[in-house]
Formats: sequence, structure tokens, C-alpha cells
Amino acid sequence: MSNKWPQLDYLGRRETYSALHLYLQIAGKYRLAHTPWLNHSWNATFYVTPTGLASSPIPDGPGIEILFDLREHMVVGTCGNGRKASFALEPMTVAAFHVSFVELISGLGSMPTFNGKPNEVPNPVPFAEDHRDRPYDRDAVRRFHHALVSVDRVFNRFRTSFVGKSSPVHLFWGALDLAVTRFSGRRAPLHPGGIPALPDDVAQEAYDREVSSAGFWPGGGGIDYPAFYAYAYPAPSGYRAATVRPDAAFWHDGLSEFILPYDAVLSAADPDESLMAFLVSTYEAAAELGGWDRDLLECAHGQPRRVRRPDAALEKDAPSAGD
Repeated sequence: MSNKWPQLDYLGRRETYSALHLYLQIAGKYRLAHTPWLNHSWNATFYVTPTGLASSPIPDGPGIEILFDLREHMVVGTCGNGRKASFALEPMTVAAFHVSFVELISGLGSMPTFNGKPNEVPNPVPFAEDHRDRPYDRDAVRRFHHALVSVDRVFNRFRTSFVGKSSPVHLFWGALDLAVTRFSGRRAPLHPGGIPALPDDVAQEAYDREVSSAGFWPGGGGIDYPAFYAYAYPAPSGYRAATVRPDAAFWHDGLSEFILPYDAVLSAADPDESLMAFLVSTYEAAAELGGWDRDLLECAHGQPRRVRRPDAALEKDAPSAGD
């Protein structure tokens, strides 16, 4: 896999994306049902790996980790006693995937109990009752994974310039978005809820602190193309009118978020820096207009083997670790 960003075709491959989305929801709901709650639903997410998307260890039975291997197109379960099981990702129904996943978990000595209905999708059908044939385009999945690896690289670099509370870079299976969130440290107004097929108490717990958040969708959720987004909650006065970079970024009235089309990043002379400009400028708009304590919360971007000094002003003079 090279560092060159891949082309993505949401409209032409949306049925494959939809299928993968629902498969990830099944595995994600299993993780959610067997993992103690961590603030802002961080206990439910997946993480980008060089081969796919991994759950991290789930404390069920002997302990189990689920990997969606998006290069070899397998779902792999590995448990604490060394046992491993897998099945192929291929054209199938959601109901068939559900059966295979339950068998995989049971075969590894764990308990495949979890909520059986999708979230955050229109017209949700219980997984076990969804018998519509779904395609599985291997090339589209590989490209999606390649894009996730590229986005994950930039998001993690962006994360290093913030010393306040920050989320991991992780994929939420509800909306199928890779996201990273910064927190001001202050409480936020009670979220109104009302997100389709998502309990209000989950949304309210997720947004109980002021945030500046950014993420990536492969498409869907109000836009028919892959894109990056950024928003603040609560949005400070003047936020939507803020000047953000690069020039292709814009405020989307329907979503109440800043949007940067993926194709604009793909076509940039330096895609990584184009995306970084979007992340930094949207965060700066939220932090400046929202009155965040930026001197306390920010530092220079992290560098390999270079220790961050407590005084951010001395960051550029920090010694290299091991020198």
C-alpha cells in the first residue's frame, strides 16, 4: 500500500458501503454489549490497522478481539486462550452475516448477545430479518481501507498538537465515520437528542462537554460523496461564518457542519497538508470564537523522538529522545 490517496466512488459502490456498514454495526453492538461504558461511547468503536478495522480486546469469556481484515476480506476473531476463527466477507445478506458472526463468537467460547437492530440508518431492519442480497466489491473495500489509513495518519498527527482531553482516532459504526474530538474542559448545554435511531441518553452523554470534532465519511448521511466534516458543540456565535481552509471547504446548512470534499484533498498538491489545514482552521475557529484556553490546551505538532516540554513555548527546543 502506497501513501498515495485512493480514488473513491460512493455512488457507484454505495451498496457495498451499506453492507459493510451494517456488518460493522453487528460486531460493534457485540462489543458495546460486553464492554464497560467509557465516556462518549469510546468503548464501542473500531480502530484502523494496516489490514483493516479492529475492535481491541472485548472482555467476554476468555477475551476476544474482532478484526475486519479488509485486505484479505475476512472477519477474524482471536481470543485469550489462543483460539482463532474466521469467515469470509463476500456477497451475502445481512441475516447470513449475522448467523456467521454469532457462530464465530460462540465457537470461541464467548456469548453472542447484543441488540439486534441497526442504529442511525433509515428504515432499520433487524439484522436477523434482513434477507436482501448485498454485493461485496473487493476493490471498493480495499480503496476504502486505504483511504482510512491515509486519514488516520493525518488525524493522529493533528491529535499530537493538543494537550487537553482528546479522543482517540476511532471509527464509529453508527454513522460509519472516522473521527477525532477535542474538548475545551467545560460542560456543554444538554444536547436535545433527536438523532434518528439513536437513544437520546447516548447523544446527551456524548455531548456533555464542549467539543470541536472532525471526521471522515465515505458518503451518505446527507451527502452523496466522500467528505471530511468539522463541527463544534455548542457552536459559538459566528462559527458558521468563519474563514476556514482550504478554499474547497464550505459550510453545509443542512448538516450544520463544515464540509471538505474528499476529492478536493485527493487532487491537492499535498493531500496530507490540505486535510491538516482543514482540521487546524476549523478547530481554531471553534476554540477562538468559543473562548477556549488555547495557551493551556495547545502545543506544537509532535515529532518522532522529540519529547514535548511542559512549556509549549519551548517545544521547538526539546531534545530528541535517546540522543
